Amino acid sequence: MDPRKQRTTVLEFEEYVRTRHDALLRSARRLVGDPLDAQDLLQIALLRTYRQWERIADKRLADAYLRRVMINTRTEWWRARKLEEIPTAHIPEVSVKDTSDQHADRALLTEVLKRLTPKQRSVVVLRYCEQMTTFETAATLGMAPGTVKSTLHRALTQLRQEIAR
Repeated sequence: MDPRKQRTTVLEFEEYVRTRHDALLRSARRLVGDPLDAQDLLQIALLRTYRQWERIADKRLADAYLRRVMINTRTEWWRARKLEEIPTAHIPEVSVKDTSDQHADRALLTEVLKRLTPKQRSVVVLRYCEQMTTFETAATLGMAPGTVKSTLHRALTQLRQEIAR
C-alpha cells in the first residue's frame, strides 16, 4: 500500500475512533455488562475493524460494522465460557449495596439481560439501548425484520418473567 494512502487511512480511522469511542463503549457495556470486559470487547472490535477499514466503502456504516464485530466477538466469548460452566442446582443470591432505586433497577436489568441468549440480547440492546429501528437492527445483525420482531418478542417475554421473579 502507498505510504500516503496508509497514513490517510490511519488518520481517518483515528478520527472515527475519537468521535465514536464513547458511544461504542456504551454499546460494548450493554453487550457484556462488565466494564472491563466491555473495554476489552471494544478494543478487539476496533482492531478487527481497522484491519478491514479499507473494505468498508461507505464509512457511514462503520458503526453497524463495528457493532456486528462486537456481537460476534461477544458470541465467541460466550461459547468459550459456556464450555467452562458447571451447572448447579443452587444459584447464589446477588445483593445490591447501592440503595438508590435507579441503580438497583439498572443492576437488575443488567443481571436479567445476561440470562438471554446472545441473539436475544443483541436484538434487545440494539432496539432499546441503541434505539435502532427494526430494519436497522435487522441490517446490523444480518437477519430478516420478522426474525428481529419474533426474537424481540421472545426476549421481552423472558425478561418480564425473570423480573417478576
